[in-house]
Amino acid sequence: MLLSKVLGVIVIARNGDRSSYYQDPYSYAGSSTETTALGEAESFQLGSLLRSTYLDSSSPSFINGIRSDLVDNSEVKARVKAGVEGSVVFDSAIALLQGLFPPNKNNKIQLANDTTVVAPLGGYQYVPVETVEPGNDRSLESWTDCPVSEVLFFNCMETDEKSRQAFARHTKDFYNSQEFKDKAKDAQSFFKAAKDFVFGRPTTLENALYDFMNTQLVHNKTYAHRLPPTLIEQARHFADFHEDGVFSDKHINGVGNIAGRTLLHTIITSLERIAFNGDPLQCLLVQTTYQPFISFFHQTGITDEHPDYKGIPNFSSAIVIELRRGSPPDLRDFLRIKFKNGTSNHFRDVHVFGHHSDIPLTEFIYRAESAAITSNKQWKEVCSSSEGVSPLSLPSGSNVQAAFTGAFTFISFLALFMLAKFVKRSRARAREARLRLPGDEVSEVTVVNYGAISRERAEWYGGDPTTTNVQSDRPYVAAQYPEHPRWFI
Repeated sequence: MLLSKVLGVIVIARNGDRSSYYQDPYSYAGSSTETTALGEAESFQLGSLLRSTYLDSSSPSFINGIRSDLVDNSEVKARVKAGVEGSVVFDSAIALLQGLFPPNKNNKIQLANDTTVVAPLGGYQYVPVETVEPGNDRSLESWTDCPVSEVLFFNCMETDEKSRQAFARHTKDFYNSQEFKDKAKDAQSFFKAAKDFVFGRPTTLENALYDFMNTQLVHNKTYAHRLPPTLIEQARHFADFHEDGVFSDKHINGVGNIAGRTLLHTIITSLERIAFNGDPLQCLLVQTTYQPFISFFHQTGITDEHPDYKGIPNFSSAIVIELRRGSPPDLRDFLRIKFKNGTSNHFRDVHVFGHHSDIPLTEFIYRAESAAITSNKQWKEVCSSSEGVSPLSLPSGSNVQAAFTGAFTFISFLALFMLAKFVKRSRARAREARLRLPGDEVSEVTVVNYGAISRERAEWYGGDPTTTNVQSDRPYVAAQYPEHPRWFI
């Protein structure tokens, strides 16, 4: 749709360069890390590119109607992942926004005494950002601490604490797969060659070594001069295989895609806001880490057309989802999705769900919304379900006998309880029969009239003990009885 106009964009950006970072291969709990000046420069460069593409009125992709000189906080929103990588993602978001909205001398105010004050640093623009902490909102970090329900945990007969996390189970299943074992065999020669360059770190496929080796290659001159050729390329290959297997799934709503599933809700709701003419939102920045990229590419089928996108995107990579409105006679809203892998490449169109051009907004929502996780409650339910977990089956061997023994014991206790109740009731009836006087063989029931009884000066009781009784000619109704007769047994 060459004549379409851009109504708004969603930018999903990865953080820039940082210091070495280690993640637990099962739980993905991370070590401490810090942003580097290189990482801030990369994010700033990405922000400047986004500005020239979407905030320059001469650009064919200029966002229609957006204010581009000074930021309008009602039109621009930023959500930043504040998870295991600490402040790295936040720092990258600030640097990107500096490039997107650079200092402007018009960012000033005139006071009542006619004094004009320009914002610091030549009119620096302070764009508000929303930090998304996993303890409060799982939309940007859904793969850590993904719990399994107690029932599922018991039925699976697992004792390892890590197995109580659905995502960790998915990861463990991937490590136990034949594909992973074959790749681990292929990697043995690489691990043997890399042993002297990882300084005691585990040389196994579960512990991807690329992050450490790449950090040293970029920042350590001695290391860069001594690292043999092709080792970094091999490390990247095995790291891509590892991360792609962990953060993807065969099904769009599989637990392996949980990083993308929580992101989809943010994407869908933001697109709906941009498409609605009454909502001012036109640009959303989601600053995050690499995991949602992998899941999103698999969920939408991008990797089918671009197999080279499997794996880890480079620092400061970005996905841009453009919401475009067609020209007459087709005035529908369409999505055009672009991807830039790192700072050295340009944005490239990618197509989703088997399309080879822009996809209608309604179709995208229809295909994606069933996989979206919309709340922390649903996230917990997904983590507690059997998705991504081995199918439940009865335990074998001694566990079967133990299960049946437990069930039999419970039923026995229930039967004894019911028998005790029956004996107690029978004895009570026997004592009552022995105490009955002559003439009491037939019950004499006093019939109480629960209806209205007309009285000349009856007191009307409204049921509220604090209400003063008022004399009335209305009939008296006993407050302690219902208005209609009941059978008492």
